Amino acid sequence: MQRGFRTGSEGGIRMYDRYLVTGATGFLGRAVLRELAVCGASARALILPDDPYAKLLPAGVQPVFGDVLDERSLTAFFAGAGKQTCVIHCAGVITVASDPGPMLRAVNVQGTGNIIRKCVECNVGRLVYVSSVHAIPKKPKGQTITEDCTFSEDLVDGAYAKSKATAAKMVLDAAANGLDASVVFPSGLIGPEDFRGGSFTTMAKSFLQGKLPFAVRGGYDFVDVRDVASGILGCAAGGKPGEGYILSGRYITIRKMLGIIGKVAGSRRRPVCLPLGLARFAAFFYEKKCIREKKPLFFTPYAVAVLGSNGQFSHKKAAESFHFRVRPIEETLHDMTVWLLQQERNGLLDSKKKR
Repeated sequence: MQRGFRTGSEGGIRMYDRYLVTGATGFLGRAVLRELAVCGASARALILPDDPYAKLLPAGVQPVFGDVLDERSLTAFFAGAGKQTCVIHCAGVITVASDPGPMLRAVNVQGTGNIIRKCVECNVGRLVYVSSVHAIPKKPKGQTITEDCTFSEDLVDGAYAKSKATAAKMVLDAAANGLDASVVFPSGLIGPEDFRGGSFTTMAKSFLQGKLPFAVRGGYDFVDVRDVASGILGCAAGGKPGEGYILSGRYITIRKMLGIIGKVAGSRRRPVCLPLGLARFAAFFYEKKCIREKKPLFFTPYAVAVLGSNGQFSHKKAAESFHFRVRPIEETLHDMTVWLLQQERNGLLDSKKKR
């Protein structure tokens, strides 16, 4: 029996009485809420009390103030939850910083543990945890990376990847103990309406403003945030308890991505792409410069390492399980660029400007 949203030709059919979404004002969380709103689902959003992006929630969504790190504050968020409730845990700290600080592990690991405990306590019908492909152990270039693996922080590199691997294992262990839970592993999220400014969005902004000194001669798998949101609801509907699903898009180089963005913007700018060895050296100093100047981080040693790693992921399992599909990356980059240019016309493109 399928749960939540039935995928396929019948369209979205709501079966849960309510969907609880953490990380609701983030890039992915808002995309999930938009999908739920289109389907007429009842949704509750967990937001921090001082979140400046709360005003961006879709109409009809019930906001609840709380924090995944404060288990007591989750009581109102889970009020009335039961078998007809689906929890979508998007909240997390995403960073390419070399020294991300203690909040990364606190939110990604401790926060996930709190959500798991509340799901068990309330006997919810379904939990979908949003992890990352970085939680999956790497394979040598030339091999395709799949979900068929063991999750352990000892098998991945970088603080972010370790935190997501640990949390994914926690969710899968809970599923083995009876919780109806699945894990999704998105690749690099891109697309329009990234108000907070993720790594690639920040780089694209700098490129459009003529402020990008150089890029990296590498690439990775990127996927449209809107397709991932649909995939999450597909997982809620057709995913199996205790299973993980990669939600990837397509491998593309940074040079080609910026070239597409420039073409859409009508710009003749072409990025200077450094070889990986030189980029690693430059990234060490560029990260320190951005920290001193309090600028968003996107060019760091960790980011360079990712762009030089194996970025070949398969979403075959998700496609076969709940009809996960992705749009052409050219369409995603077009929509993203048009949105960024609109933000510039509205005076909102400057990353230092408060919104």
